[in-house]
Amino acid sequence: MDKHQQQQQLFLAKSTRQRCNEWIFRDVPSDITIEVNGVAFALHKFPLVSRSGRIQKLVAEHRDSDMLRVELVNVPGGAESFELAAKFCYGINFEITSFNVAQLYCVSDYLEMTEEFSKDNLGSRTEEYLEIVVCKNLEMCVEVLQQCESLLPLADELKIISRCIDAIASKACAEQIASSFSRLEYSSSGRLHMNRQTKCEGDWWIEDLSVIQIDLYQRLITAMKCRGVRPESIGASLVNFAQKELTKKCSLWNPSGLTKVDLGSTDHEQLVVEAIIGLLPVEKLAVPISFLFGLLRSAVMLDCSISCRLDLERRIGSMLDIATLDDILIPSFRHSGDGTLFDVDTVQRILVNFSQQDDSEGDMDDESVFESDSPRSPSQTALFKVAILVDNYLAEIAPDANLKLPKFLGIAETLPEHARTIHDGLYRAIDIYLKAHPGLLDEDRKRLCKLIDFQKLSQEAGAHAAQNERLPIQSIVQVLYFEQLRLRNALCCSYPDDDHKPAVHHQSWRISSGALSAAMSPRDNYASLRRENRELKLELTRMRMRLNDLEKEHVCMKRDMVKSRSRRFMRSFSKKIGKLSLFGRSSSRGSSSPSRQSYRTDSKVIERTCASTD
Repeated sequence: MDKHQQQQQLFLAKSTRQRCNEWIFRDVPSDITIEVNGVAFALHKFPLVSRSGRIQKLVAEHRDSDMLRVELVNVPGGAESFELAAKFCYGINFEITSFNVAQLYCVSDYLEMTEEFSKDNLGSRTEEYLEIVVCKNLEMCVEVLQQCESLLPLADELKIISRCIDAIASKACAEQIASSFSRLEYSSSGRLHMNRQTKCEGDWWIEDLSVIQIDLYQRLITAMKCRGVRPESIGASLVNFAQKELTKKCSLWNPSGLTKVDLGSTDHEQLVVEAIIGLLPVEKLAVPISFLFGLLRSAVMLDCSISCRLDLERRIGSMLDIATLDDILIPSFRHSGDGTLFDVDTVQRILVNFSQQDDSEGDMDDESVFESDSPRSPSQTALFKVAILVDNYLAEIAPDANLKLPKFLGIAETLPEHARTIHDGLYRAIDIYLKAHPGLLDEDRKRLCKLIDFQKLSQEAGAHAAQNERLPIQSIVQVLYFEQLRLRNALCCSYPDDDHKPAVHHQSWRISSGALSAAMSPRDNYASLRRENRELKLELTRMRMRLNDLEKEHVCMKRDMVKSRSRRFMRSFSKKIGKLSLFGRSSSRGSSSPSRQSYRTDSKVIERTCASTD
């Protein structure tokens, strides 16, 4: 590597010497040789002394020497910058641009090329260009900041960096204000409103800022915050900068990437992550939550400071209700002694932050008359969403054979009891954990099942739990008991009248969640539980049979009602036919006319026909 640098310096010196021969006076022999970073410039004293105060002092110190050789150390910009300054002394025209104005500004200060020694000297020329041209253009300010990275700390002392940063912040704020005014429209009612469907074009500078070095970028974002740039724009700039600056972004931002990367030479990445975390806006939703989780994975993998990680966990906890399962599946990059696949401790701390934030919001809601204890309040809705997310997370980490029971319980018990309206997800996660850890003690299985409110299981989950051999017997008894209550309530709802209610034995079982009588031996307890289980099953069987009988009786009653209606209709129809006499009404009441006899005969035949048909 050193040999390669030496070759580059030799090539630079050769090319610089060739360029000097093009513009230095050839007919006048040089009387001073100035060496800069190994490059020798054969020049003349008079042009340099008339413009540069530093060279004038050096020449004054060596008046007796006809051929002076001077070495300049720590020249800003190196040999290239000195060459441009020498050209300026010789009166050779060249263009000042945003790519060389910072070097020229610094080298003019180093060589003391001020108005004191010559009018319109290099210092005043670069100052004028920086003030009139560069500070009026955001893109040129960014280019100057890039050039200042190699000129520190002199560029900072000369306030080139601060002026460019202030100019960029002011320009970005002005661009956003102009863009906001362009989106103002009048509604149909004549009111002025903001058209949010129109794309904001005031953030075009976000892409340009990603090329700046991290320390300068940090100062720039801080200045933008002070100027009032929108938090969403700052967040978008942070996301863009992080994606371009972090060299390991493929593994840092991939939620499913479990490959452990090489942790050597990560000081720069660690500095970037910690700086971005410190620059995050305080407003919610200013940056996507997936980006926050990506930063958290990076902070865990790069072993960033604890304060940065806690700050990220607090931010994520405040908006956990919009997170996805892939977001919270944080791999365990730093494998601990237990060898778990996922970083459960970090997720638990995030849940604690969410619960505390939810409690604080609940206290604030209690002060409001309309929102207190409202199940549809935003905090309650967020709590329901997070409960579903936690149950899915538990089901995802449950198959890990190295996951200890306290960590699993810690995640499951973080949320309050009212967070879950249905316990199907929690039951599923516990069942997966029991299946993956068959060696659990009975006490541990009881501790797990105490988390489940079997009364909040759906019909399908209750049917599965009633036949689940992995559950403790007490839990199965509870499931059967609540299934019986559900069936009894269903029957009562089907027969609202007291006369039609089925005769159900109103037996009551007092079941505690695993708390058995201390006066009975374990064998007697087990026998008692088996006996109660059999009785519950028999009772459920009787109720099902009774329900089938009631359904059959209901069908028969409907059939009888249809029969009675059809018979009444045929009888009334026959009577009306019989009243119509084709041969006139008989004068004798006591005699039976042929029509009346035929009516009776026909009615009997019709009745027989209906009966046979039925």
